[in-house]
Amino acid sequence: MEAFAHQNPHPDSAIQKQKWFSDEFLYKFKGSWIWSTYLESTKKVVENFKPLPTDVILASFPKTGTTWLKALLHSIIFRSSEENSLIFNHPHELIPSLETKLFLESNGKDPAFTDQKVRILGTHIPYQIIGDVLNSSDCKIVYVTRNPKDTLVSLWHFIQKAKKFHEDPWTLEAAVDQFCNGVLPFGPYYDHVLAYREESLKRPWKVFFVTFEELKDDGNKQVKRLAGFLGCPFEGENAEEKIEEIVKSCGFETLSNHEVNKSSETPECFPLPYNSFFRNGKVGDHENYLKPEMIHQIDAITRQKFHASGFVYGI
Repeated sequence: MEAFAHQNPHPDSAIQKQKWFSDEFLYKFKGSWIWSTYLESTKKVVENFKPLPTDVILASFPKTGTTWLKALLHSIIFRSSEENSLIFNHPHELIPSLETKLFLESNGKDPAFTDQKVRILGTHIPYQIIGDVLNSSDCKIVYVTRNPKDTLVSLWHFIQKAKKFHEDPWTLEAAVDQFCNGVLPFGPYYDHVLAYREESLKRPWKVFFVTFEELKDDGNKQVKRLAGFLGCPFEGENAEEKIEEIVKSCGFETLSNHEVNKSSETPECFPLPYNSFFRNGKVGDHENYLKPEMIHQIDAITRQKFHASGFVYGI
């Protein structure tokens, strides 16, 4: 399958669109920019997805720690019966995405998930689009975000795995400008983060909000919090030991060394190889790539969007 091949009918040309890179376009849908490849499946999620009260939805902006959280959530919820799952299965296969897999290939009717008491499902869809759907049940939402500069650099590296990147490169300068203007897949980034954060403040029993940096700083503490939020706390004399085991087994060094995660094979419904999801996993990597003026440009937007909203984060 050719990288970034369009898998859906071309969207209505009347919809507002912006060029992303090469011949890839983003389309405006309910105030957010959706990559043309996933525009129709995103619409299907909004129209047809019926979350169950027992569902756990992992929401995130792309490249903010999604793969890591999928591994952690799977390990926390299925800790006793799925000990070797992460060794033999990529996290994105264990926890499928609504718009990039389930509703893309089969309208969400995935038989592999019908027998599970708890379904863990991923999405990058902004709350502004999917909020009413998620609020239609008592499902739990876990949201992870990451420093805007590290997010951008991680996305820029991620896209370099695409064949089209080398045919018509997405320059870092263009990436910075598009990020600041909000024109990226599922963007604007700042609106994406703030909407889920606001919901977590309003309804902390429904929405768990955590940052990539908090997980790196004290993974044990955050895993313990997550387990409590999900209603499956660690208990007993060896509770701390179990938490430590999960944090270690889901760490970047461990996951990136599993053969399935080093594979150059491409998933059926995604145009980049399995190994593209594991590159660095560090905090502050943007300093190795962004020029001072780029950092200043992004920080200015961060102050305007985050800090002015009371979320002192990202600088």
